[in-house]
Amino acid sequence: MPNNLEKVVWKKILPVEEIPVMGARVLQAGVGPIAIFRNAQDEVFAILDECPHKGGPLSQGIVHGKSVTCPLHAWNIDLSTGCALEPDVGCAKSFMLKVDAGNVYLNLEEIKAPHA
Repeated sequence: MPNNLEKVVWKKILPVEEIPVMGARVLQAGVGPIAIFRNAQDEVFAILDECPHKGGPLSQGIVHGKSVTCPLHAWNIDLSTGCALEPDVGCAKSFMLKVDAGNVYLNLEEIKAPHA
């Protein structure tokens, strides 16, 4: 059975060490700003840098565990899925990524501008 990840075209974004622990870096992409987070366990996540509530900059929020708290209205967003934690609802787009040899790669197709 073929692995769908074999078909993915990966784009090298930046070294993991350039993402602050418990912080984020923002990549401007065709789909909009993408926040690339790193937590205390050195796990890396990528989601659209817009809170599903009012579009707040998630990259400026506080990272805790596998979540980030939006700086505008304190919504907690799961970094693995981009979805708000209860009782809030809504999701920011999450992006497939991989870390290899200390570098972060994103799926090139996911970060391109959407087709009109």
